[in-house]
Amino acid sequence: MLLRDAIGGVLRQARERQGKTLTDVAGDGRLSVPYLSEIERGRKEASSEVIASVCIALGMDQSELLLRASTLLQAPRPVLDLTPRIRESSSVLEIASIGTDSARVALAA
Repeated sequence: MLLRDAIGGVLRQARERQGKTLTDVAGDGRLSVPYLSEIERGRKEASSEVIASVCIALGMDQSELLLRASTLLQAPRPVLDLTPRIRESSSVLEIASIGTDSARVALAA
């Protein structure tokens, strides 16, 4: 997870918890609705000035935003195991790889 994803998620959660719309917060924060939406979805990196403006519109301290975002960043994430799995069946060695078809190799006897 990127910092912009965490910040956007915290801002969206705070806005929704307060029952405010994107239009409400964008108007109070003097930003466009599409830009605020992009920030909330983690698609745009907001400047510190924009973050301050949105925090004021939400009645939230910037320190609270950063604390909550850092908590999200520290959360354990599942790890995808990309180790090929090998199994032997009679004279055929099958190698299964995630995201690809299995490859079959005949063993020399």
